Amino acid sequence: MAELILSLTRQVADFPRPGVQFKDLTPVFADGHAMTAVVDALAAFAFGADLVAGIDSRGFLVAAAVAARLGTGVLAIRKAGKLPPPVLAERYELEYGSATLEIPADGIDLRGRAVVIIDDVLATGGTLGAAARLLERAGARVVGAAVVMELEGLGGRGAVATLPVHSLSRA
Repeated sequence: MAELILSLTRQVADFPRPGVQFKDLTPVFADGHAMTAVVDALAAFAFGADLVAGIDSRGFLVAAAVAARLGTGVLAIRKAGKLPPPVLAERYELEYGSATLEIPADGIDLRGRAVVIIDDVLATGGTLGAAARLLERAGARVVGAAVVMELEGLGGRGAVATLPVHSLSRA
């Protein structure tokens, strides 16, 4: 699995700013065989969840497919300003700035729900940590996270040390 993902990943230097080596998983998601394999592998590590949460925006692609495979619902964790009010928000730092994630404050009862978080890449852990905190504030029980790729050397896993995390590949 890791070899397939790495063979299709596009490396983009100096994006979104100088010094950042961006890992573009778009070719992985565009390949039918690879996408199916990724979804199957992520679904196998759903940690008994009854809801799948995907992080804006590439996490949506795999989270929705994993939720469909598992027969659960999917929750989109959005970037600030994309949802109508009221929202719950969580600000966090990432490797090249800061951002805010949001979920609906009403309309979805997350109290006691077992939620797995799905995202494309684990880098510094800021986004994943913020998503977990946000879901927990809403009353969810975050049972784990699964990512397509983990960027080694950026401390992401350490930043979310209390959360079980499974990655399909490392770069």
